[in-house]
Amino acid sequence: MIKDLILLCAVNSTYQHAAFGLRYLKANLKELSESCLIHEFTIAQDPKDIAEKILSQNPKIVGFGVYIWNTLEVLETIKIIKKVAPEIIIVLGGPEISYETEQQEHVNYANFIIQGEADLSFYQLCKDVFNNIPAAKKIIPSQIPDINLIQLPYDLYTAEDIKNRVIYVEASRGCPYKCEYCLSSLDKAVRNFDLDIFLSSMKKLMDAGVREYKFVDRTFNLSPKISQSILLFFLEHIEKNLFLHFEMVPDRLPDELKELIKKFPEGSLQFEVGIQTLNEDVSKNVSRRQNVDKIKENFLFLKTDTHVHTHADLIVGLPGESIESFKHGFNRLIEMSPDEIQVGILKRLRGTPIVRHDKTYSMIYSEKPPYQILQSKDMSFSEIQKMIRFSKHWDMVANSGNWKCFLNEFKTATEHQSFFDTFLDFSSFLSDRHQNTHGISLINLAESIFWFMQEKLNWPTEKSVLTLLTDYCFNKKRDIPPFLKNNDTTKILCLKLMEEHKNRIRTTSESSSLRKRQAQHLQ
Repeated sequence: MIKDLILLCAVNSTYQHAAFGLRYLKANLKELSESCLIHEFTIAQDPKDIAEKILSQNPKIVGFGVYIWNTLEVLETIKIIKKVAPEIIIVLGGPEISYETEQQEHVNYANFIIQGEADLSFYQLCKDVFNNIPAAKKIIPSQIPDINLIQLPYDLYTAEDIKNRVIYVEASRGCPYKCEYCLSSLDKAVRNFDLDIFLSSMKKLMDAGVREYKFVDRTFNLSPKISQSILLFFLEHIEKNLFLHFEMVPDRLPDELKELIKKFPEGSLQFEVGIQTLNEDVSKNVSRRQNVDKIKENFLFLKTDTHVHTHADLIVGLPGESIESFKHGFNRLIEMSPDEIQVGILKRLRGTPIVRHDKTYSMIYSEKPPYQILQSKDMSFSEIQKMIRFSKHWDMVANSGNWKCFLNEFKTATEHQSFFDTFLDFSSFLSDRHQNTHGISLINLAESIFWFMQEKLNWPTEKSVLTLLTDYCFNKKRDIPPFLKNNDTTKILCLKLMEEHKNRIRTTSESSSLRKRQAQHLQ
């Protein structure tokens, strides 16, 4: 057992998400690094079990990263630790605890809270604790560290991490934009890691077996020169079946970057493109700058000239955004044909300046994490509840890639109508059939889709059956679903169609680098 152990603890949303921030802390502990262990848990675990595991290690210092998704679980865990072993020094950090800190109950159970980027300040705090140097204050405002002094953490990804977890990397920190709903709006400037050192670390990861890289840079394509250097590096090794995820500024895609992107094969690039709203007035309200014409042009380029998988984001509930306004933006985005559209619900992240709109737009948020919008002047509580269900149904039907044929037929059948309205009707139909938006099995969803085609869209039975079989059976080599076998007409039709299509079964891409979700969209 390590004497004077520093235990860094993550309570992740799921097992596959590795604690990137804690690896930075350990990598920068200098001579104390050998006395530090990282333990990772998930929010599905009981806080008592987490506390038991921590206490069994007999640590001197326990550090937790506090995020919007784990704040309650961390709170319950540190309560137990302080009651059972009050001598343990508890240190908290992370975005959720870094703002409005004094208002949070965690303050009562933590010995220290480091606000902001703690890469270097956590080391100094631990050193002071071990040297019995009394701290000047409990809440420690951390200065933005010199990025050139930060040791990169990539050597701390284990073989198990590489095999089973998302590998997060970053070439830069910060964001030049001031979107008021985002914590990155508080950054002063963008800071880039030394490119040669960074790429050397990426090569080490590659040699260790990493094939999927998730970049967490807020604006990967801000500097075309740096973006090109990184893409060129990975392109030189693309035969290893690499998969790269980047967050991109939607209206910033210079020609030299376009030419490089064209060279990447199918299934190797994913761009997460933050749109958030296509209403110019709403964009101004939240200090977001974007050129919609350029966004449309870039989506067209990505769709027609590249193999990039695109993931676009929209936010429900921004100040000044009504259902009609959101509908207009959603329909415009559908026309741009991203592979996925993430419909998110506005959250009031601690510290973000969006609170300045609370009175003007009557913004009311939940007091519990993740602090979602409940209603505003422009969206009623009922409308936002409908949009929460819309978001979940859209994710399981459209974004999953499981129902590609249905969605394409659905779009074609409603091309002279508002696609948003027709999908909202579909969402209401699903809500009536299923009490919970989570936990709908694939077979139950298949049955609901079939009856929606029959009862609401009034499609001919043969079209409905063919559409369902294409998605559920032909592309996945599944048997005919039981609910179609119960009726002699549909059963005979199914057998006929299955026979006709048995030699035309499509399979997913062979590329091992693809996640299942992206592979679905390539079928």
